Amino acid sequence: QVQLVESGGGLVQSGGSLRLSCVVSGLILDDRTVGWFRQAPRKEREGVSCITSNGRTYYEDAVRGRFTISRDNAKNTVYLQMNSLKPEETGEYFCAVRSPHYDGLDPSPIYYPDYEGWGQGTQVTVSS
Repeated sequence: QVQLVESGGGLVQSGGSLRLSCVVSGLILDDRTVGWFRQAPRKEREGVSCITSNGRTYYEDAVRGRFTISRDNAKNTVYLQMNSLKPEETGEYFCAVRSPHYDGLDPSPIYYPDYEGWGQGTQVTVSS
């Protein structure tokens, strides 16, 4: 059974940084695209970033230049380094693996229905 566990969230001031981790179990991470998503209260879940099996990275415009996604296949872990955080980025952050049904298709835009195996999320709160 696929399981994803996010961690690293917390309370940070505007302009601060956090590093999120996503530990994946139950599958071989090497050949899967992994994405990070966030969901603010009363808003739809939105894609933030993803990283493909060969290490190619994608970012939504709102975070490009401030966030960095990386992966350590040996640890079955994907990271999201978030810098210069803004109050409007407060929300629950989730990771998920992209369904193999979409293998070979452009992973951008980062669309949450394409993903599966959702974790419980980690809360990020950015104070102004």
